Amino acid sequence: MTALHPCAPETAQPILELDGLGVTFTTETGDVPAVRGVSLHVRPGETLALVGESGSGKSTVALAAMGLLPANARVSGHASVAGTDVTAARADLARLRGRTMSMVFQEPATALDPLTRVGAQIAEVIRNHRPVSTREARHEAVELLRRVGIPEPEKRARAFPFQLSGGQRQRVVIAMAIANAPELLIADEPTTALDVTVQAEILDLLRRLAVDTGTGVLLVTHNMGVVADFADRVAVMLRGEVVETGPVEEVLLRPRHDYTARLLAAVPRLAVAEPGTGPDVSAPAAARPQAAPEPADRSGQPVVDLREVSVVFGRGRRAVRALDGVSLTVRPGETLGLVGESGSGKSTAARVALGLVPPTSGTVSLFGADLARTGARARRALRAGIGVVLQDPVASLDARMSVAECVAEPLRVHRRGMPPQERRTRIAEALERVRLPRALADRAPRELSGGQRQRVSLARALVLEPRLLVADEPTSALDVSVQEAVLEVIAELQADLGFACLFVSHDLAVVQRFAERVVVLRAGRIEEEGTTASTLLHPRTDYTRRLLAAVPVPDPVLQRRRRAARQAALAAPAPGGEA
Repeated sequence: MTALHPCAPETAQPILELDGLGVTFTTETGDVPAVRGVSLHVRPGETLALVGESGSGKSTVALAAMGLLPANARVSGHASVAGTDVTAARADLARLRGRTMSMVFQEPATALDPLTRVGAQIAEVIRNHRPVSTREARHEAVELLRRVGIPEPEKRARAFPFQLSGGQRQRVVIAMAIANAPELLIADEPTTALDVTVQAEILDLLRRLAVDTGTGVLLVTHNMGVVADFADRVAVMLRGEVVETGPVEEVLLRPRHDYTARLLAAVPRLAVAEPGTGPDVSAPAAARPQAAPEPADRSGQPVVDLREVSVVFGRGRRAVRALDGVSLTVRPGETLGLVGESGSGKSTAARVALGLVPPTSGTVSLFGADLARTGARARRALRAGIGVVLQDPVASLDARMSVAECVAEPLRVHRRGMPPQERRTRIAEALERVRLPRALADRAPRELSGGQRQRVSLARALVLEPRLLVADEPTSALDVSVQEAVLEVIAELQADLGFACLFVSHDLAVVQRFAERVVVLRAGRIEEEGTTASTLLHPRTDYTRRLLAAVPVPDPVLQRRRRAARQAALAAPAPGGEA
């Protein structure tokens, strides 16, 4: 747990204070209350975590604190930052933003200008609030990049956002947010979609910021492990209201409200074998780690078979080896988890299995057919046996189509002669399978929640009753209860339809619960593979152990021990000089 800054006792004046905050949105169909009577505070050096399901009002509270609500929002109550009422002092907001308060947004790709070098973007933030020269600002930008842990900061300052990894882009956004030493930092899902090691590094960075400078932090997240690792206090929101608040240990280990208990019970918990620690008995039984599924007898021809596959992008000095001699198989009815850090080759391996990326060397067999020796027509027929669920349903669903049209897309491509009535029946059955009412068929994807959109993606993937489902980070952006529902649906459909599943994820707790076997990738090579129970409970390699050590668990007491052990391991010299 982060300690309060030594110069900021509990009697210190809050840097952020919300008093009876209410937010109502005016829409074509009437007023929609999003936040009701929220009263919270954040003191210097303190981290308050705001948790709850999608639609609970978390992000609306954060936007209200920054004065970034849209024009159709009507605000009641008060929100003050450093003594300035941000709900009334519209003229002072430009002065406050970036200097007194800053925000780290969930998706760095949308927070950064794709056409401007990252160093120039950081320098612009500095010059907007301080009278320094362009040269001084650019020098500060390089130092900020070094401070947030970006290697070769002088070189990276000249890079464009698309030339950086996801974790590096998030660090750039944090560098922009702390450039003027703000008193309040609002972090809205700052680690979503980051792999576990990058997530741990980002949290370490934010923790140092709070302790070293006394910055108050409002953390908006659905990740209870992150809350346990980083927060001092927790506020739980439900339908726009705060239903429980208190110290992190009290709320996560002894929740008083039924909703908080249900939320914690839905959290996938990683079972880990650690010396000197027993099972996580502090959690309710429903929330304790679940054992990995036992591998069944998977006989028959592999659904997917990669043999010594290498993939190289580019040529000459700019060539990047994304996969290097990877061999893996997925058998009928089996779930294979593919894990590793960003850039390890997980998504490339999935695209190779789909036939979307040709291997530079090696062979790829799909349903027994060698893709390199298969003609275009036969390859098209093979792809009819594959369903794909991607990480971001907003990007993967056509906003111009209705839900029914989105689900029907594979039928139009692979079943062109299907009668309209049969097509409508298949669409309705697919929606019912993923627990969506038929009434949603005529709606647009934008009218659905995140969990509903992901289930539409699942319905589309399974409408042809495929033999293989490829799921690439299908739950990373979903809150825990919606994630639980989506995973339950996938498991039920797999038991019913018998399809094989290639499950790509950075969430090791989800993989442990869902997959029978695991392949750990590192820099394009297989680092370790085996049954889920043996690989994740008793890893053989240091890399897998580091991955597991970086996973935050939703128990503040246990997480403090895990963080201390991880930091000690990182500080110790690696055997044999290994970095």
